[in-house]
Amino acid sequence: MVTSLRRAPLLAGNRPTAVGRGRLRVRFAANAALAVIGLCFVLPLAWLLLASVDPHAGYETRWPQSPSFANFAAVSTPGLLFQPLLNSFLLSAGTAVVNLAAAVLAAYPLSRYQSRFNKPFLYTILFGTSLPVTAIMVPVYGLFVQLQLLDSMPATIFFMATTTLPMAIWMTKNFMDSVPLELEEAAWMDGASGLATLRRIVLPLMRQGLGVVFIFVFIQAWGNFFVPFILLLSTSKQPAAVSVFSFFGQHGAIAYGELAAFSILYSVPVLILYTVVARGSGSAFALSGAMKG
Repeated sequence: MVTSLRRAPLLAGNRPTAVGRGRLRVRFAANAALAVIGLCFVLPLAWLLLASVDPHAGYETRWPQSPSFANFAAVSTPGLLFQPLLNSFLLSAGTAVVNLAAAVLAAYPLSRYQSRFNKPFLYTILFGTSLPVTAIMVPVYGLFVQLQLLDSMPATIFFMATTTLPMAIWMTKNFMDSVPLELEEAAWMDGASGLATLRRIVLPLMRQGLGVVFIFVFIQAWGNFFVPFILLLSTSKQPAAVSVFSFFGQHGAIAYGELAAFSILYSVPVLILYTVVARGSGSAFALSGAMKG
């Protein structure tokens, strides 16, 4: 009996050591996997930065012998950079605004009113997110031809808004569910209408969620190549995602340095938008204490 009591502390003391070693192995494996994934992202970014300042850049990652900003100067022309970026901004901002307005109006009854059609409708929306754009572009192109909407910027904006609308409705509904219903009920007691409570109570309290949805739709439209390439025929109306083709010449000739410089300038507006929206949102979801008193 005395022997068993003496061995018990030793065994108990050995258990944390074995558990600690197991945790260290798991942590080491996780860190190694994250390091490999990080390298997969860092290497292309390193090539992008180095090639943009290398007048003789190639497909390999190397330190430039004579760094210069000649590639940025070569792409900084109205026809090659500024007009395509303006077209991209008009397409992306218009798509995000139309999408956000439709998503709010569609998510509000789904979030606030219970019906037996809510789940089937949401599942139908979820099915819409799985449809690839390439599967519906042929009938859409035929419809645009019949309605004479080809090369129309507003028509392209409305179609691009429909491609990301299902996911935007799901995201908006989830953000709207976090706003307490009691706040709206108190406004209804004072005689406010449903649209008034939506505009004055719900939307201000979910500014951060609206910003997330806006950024999501904006980025999806900003990088959309296939839809503008099919529906916009004029070179003056094509966005930067399509005009990037100008750096790919015939017989495999590619202007790597100019392509890298154009890609960096092409990414700057999205980064600026994300920073502005992230700072402006602040603590928009700080609803704790909203129901006190």
